[in-house]
Amino acid sequence: MTEWNYDLGDIVEMKKEHPCHLSKEWKIIRMGADIRIKCLGCQSSVLMPRSKFESKLKRIVRKADPSLEE
Repeated sequence: MTEWNYDLGDIVEMKKEHPCHLSKEWKIIRMGADIRIKCLGCQSSVLMPRSKFESKLKRIVRKADPSLEE
């Protein structure tokens, strides 16, 4: 099992494409027991349990830039 090192604001690629077919890339917008991710194609968001998120995660595309945080 892979130990993922993801954080808020990271761009991730999921194993399956979003039904909008515009992007496989998502931005992590909420973290806790559940994780909310936003599709970078159509801007819709999905909330899922952390365990389900980790099983569907393919790779971390880009880490969040800490200098851009509000």
